[in-house]
Amino acid sequence: MSAAKIKKGDKVVILSGKDKGKHGEVTKVSPKEMKVVVGGINMMTRHKKPSQQDPNGGLERIEAPMHVSKVAIEDPKTGKPTRVGFKVMEDGRKVRVAKRSGEVIDG
Repeated sequence: MSAAKIKKGDKVVILSGKDKGKHGEVTKVSPKEMKVVVGGINMMTRHKKPSQQDPNGGLERIEAPMHVSKVAIEDPKTGKPTRVGFKVMEDGRKVRVAKRSGEVIDG
């Protein structure tokens, strides 16, 4: 990823896998591993042994990271998945633009 096309806080649509078609918000981005964590999506169960901090232990449900190619930015106008382009505004700011509708993603 040369430029950050998906950032923390973006609304995304899942393109493939068991959660295909679901919508969520990006909670964490790892650019080096090219992975993102989406809230409530790609849930996995971790078995926790009892410890002093958590005397009961048990099952813990957490969001697992997924590859950035499995998610697409949600178009602000239509709510459908879209690709991301870049545009330089009149005041010199470089902003992300939705290819589907032409809407500016980050104001």
